[in-house]
Order: sequence, then C-alpha cells, then structure tokens
Amino acid sequence: MNLTALLCFIGTLICYVLVKKLHKKYPYMLLAPGIFVPLILVILMLLFNISYDTYMVENQWLIWMLGPATIAFAIPIYEYRQVIKAHALSISLGIVVGMIVGVISSFYLAKLFHFDQSTSYSLMARSISTPFAMELSANIGGSVELVILFTMITGIAGVAMGDMLLLALKLNSHFAQGASFGNAAHGFGTSKAFMRHREEGVAACLSMVLAGVFMVLLGPGIIHFVVNFL
Repeated sequence: MNLTALLCFIGTLICYVLVKKLHKKYPYMLLAPGIFVPLILVILMLLFNISYDTYMVENQWLIWMLGPATIAFAIPIYEYRQVIKAHALSISLGIVVGMIVGVISSFYLAKLFHFDQSTSYSLMARSISTPFAMELSANIGGSVELVILFTMITGIAGVAMGDMLLLALKLNSHFAQGASFGNAAHGFGTSKAFMRHREEGVAACLSMVLAGVFMVLLGPGIIHFVVNFL
C-alpha cells in the first residue's frame, strides 16, 4: 500500500468535513467544498511534490462515487413527475439547444487557442455532469483528467454568474431557472438551484441527468459532425 496515497485519501476526507462545516457557518461561494477543498489539495500537493498519479491511487473511487450520486437525483424527479410532464416539451428543447450550443462554443474556443485534438475533444465534452463527461470523453478520444477539470470550471462559473444572468434575463419561472442551472452548471448548479427553491432543484436535476444521457448517446455524432463540417 502506498503510504503517501493513503495519507492523501485521509487528508481529502478530513479537509472535506472541515470545509463543509466552515461553509455552513460562512456560506460564501469561495468556501464551498467543491471549490475550496480542491484548492487546498492542489496547494498541498505542490508543496509536498505529490503527483496526480500518486494522489489517485487511493482516491480514484471518490470519482467513481459521482455516478451513484448523480443517479440519486432521480428521487426528487420522481416526486415531481406530474410537474415535469407539464413542462416536457420546453425541457426537451432546452436540453437539445444547450447540448448544441455547448459543443459548438467549445469547438470555436478550442480553435481560438489552438488546442490539440485531445484537449479540444475534452473541452467539447464538458457541457454535462462529470460522470457522463468522463464516459463521453473516453469514447471520443479526449482526456478523462482534462474533462473533469473543464467540467468543474464550467460548474463553478455557472454558479458564480447564474444569479446575475437569470436576473438580467428576467426569468420568473422556478422551473425555467432551475433548468438553466442544471443545463449550464451541472452538479454545482443543481446544488445551487436546491438552495434557491425546491422546484428549481428538481428542474435542475432533470435537465442535468437527461442532458448527460442524451450527450453520451448522441454526443459522439454531434462532436464529430461539428469537427468535420464547421
């Protein structure tokens, strides 16, 4: 057993518990566990010269846990199934538009900065929650490590700017606001939506899960079409 990797695992758990308590007392975005814990871990790994591969030896199952955690969002979706049926068309259109816009905007961003193929594909796969993005990236020749980073940055940016953008767009519907968070900011956005309103959280859950499923199934074809014809 790798002692350094084991210490990294224990340190990650302790850091998460402490930061979660800190965020509960001081609910600032920068102190959110999804932001502050990775920041602390990166600093410690740089200070003690610990490689990413070493860290992942005992921590890779934490990434695997993202899958069951995402599936758990099905519970509130089931509870609000009647409301979802009433908004089925608008939700479906929103997800499709979000998928296409995410892929095309990422494609042109990658071209602007002259990214290589692996980085470009990883960036184009980041518009869904992490478990789905990892699967999609692996299927199209992207980097799983990079897509995790890009997906997290997308989620953080969505949460940081979400309130301001929704205010500017003057969306009054809780369902529309929640769908926006789920489609644009994935897991981070869904957590934020639940903090704002229960119905927003449900809409965010649905958008996030369906966008992930559709993107895994249709994403490879969409991405290859964009790369070859745009």
